[in-house]
Amino acid sequence: MDNEFFDNVASLIEQARGLVGRTADLAMCVTYYEVGRMIVEQEQGGQARAEYGRGLLKELSAYLLNRVGRGFSETNLRNARKFYQVYSPSIQQLSSNTELQKQQMSSVELKNDRTFQIQQIISAEFNPFKLGWSHYQILMRIKNADERRFYEIEAINEQWTQEQLKRQYHSSLFERLALSRDKDAVMRLAKEGQTMEKPRDMLKNPLVLEFYGLDQMPSYSESDLESAINNNLQRFLLELGKGFLFEARQKRFTFDEKSFFVDLVFYNRLLQCYVLIDLKIDELHHQDLGQMLMYVNYYDRYVKKDFEKPTVGILLCQEKNDSIVELTLPEDSNIYASEYSLYLPDKTLLQQKLAEWTQEYEEAQEMIVAVEEATEQQSPLSP
Repeated sequence: MDNEFFDNVASLIEQARGLVGRTADLAMCVTYYEVGRMIVEQEQGGQARAEYGRGLLKELSAYLLNRVGRGFSETNLRNARKFYQVYSPSIQQLSSNTELQKQQMSSVELKNDRTFQIQQIISAEFNPFKLGWSHYQILMRIKNADERRFYEIEAINEQWTQEQLKRQYHSSLFERLALSRDKDAVMRLAKEGQTMEKPRDMLKNPLVLEFYGLDQMPSYSESDLESAINNNLQRFLLELGKGFLFEARQKRFTFDEKSFFVDLVFYNRLLQCYVLIDLKIDELHHQDLGQMLMYVNYYDRYVKKDFEKPTVGILLCQEKNDSIVELTLPEDSNIYASEYSLYLPDKTLLQQKLAEWTQEYEEAQEMIVAVEEATEQQSPLSP
């Protein structure tokens, strides 16, 4: 085996471990990325190395165990290689950022300072690694690049923990949001993450409440569902999405000497509006929609401030009928019906639905363009 190569990898790890403080986690990511790069370049060094490369990770791992200690098993080295292979296309910019400085250093200086590139990446204005290594171990296994970028943006912006990222991925957040939007909005998800510009942006179907344990009960009431949400409020806020602040449970208001109660009242600071949620464990009826319309009207007329946006009402139900919703409510209403599920959705099925929806959308757009072109050809020319 190539002892010089082994020594280079070990030196990189030893030097990287010396970087402490706030850059420690970033240093780990950069270290694994660079280790992955070195492994890939060594394995791709030509046909003569093909046989040699088969045992590379095993022997490298054994060498590193003696030289730098634990943390670089064969599995970890495979992860480092995959990390580099997944993220290297988006990190090519780093090479140009440090190329001039590298050219100014002699080969001896570069050899004696294995941490040069790591230090430059950490201190560079363009820094691709904003999350911890545990986050990237989840992200790099997402095959769809748009989906992976969406979860990376959201994890950074919302400061998700590893467990929160894992939960959002397994609950198919990307697919559920995408299926509630048009094609242009889906493209924005991949570039910007979830944005909150209008009330419909907060919707996702279904809303997943798998963490309440209600699926283990033979039956449950609306009160049970409400209590479960109240007892798991932090998780419910995570599922609702960006900008939600909890205000009240069973919020009472009196009108015409009669008292009414809203199940849950939230405020969305991004949309600057109240969000009222009513819980229904059965099929949604037009009376439920009428009741929510009254709640929303009351808040708009007696609670909302002049600078705030119109109140939004959401009926959270097990089963909704879009026809009843459309027929009952005014076209410009801010009231929505959203189904909830007590189980994590079938991710493969949602991915298939999204692919079919995307194809249908593209075919419809192509048909519209074809009709417009045919119409223009049939129109008489202007004088």
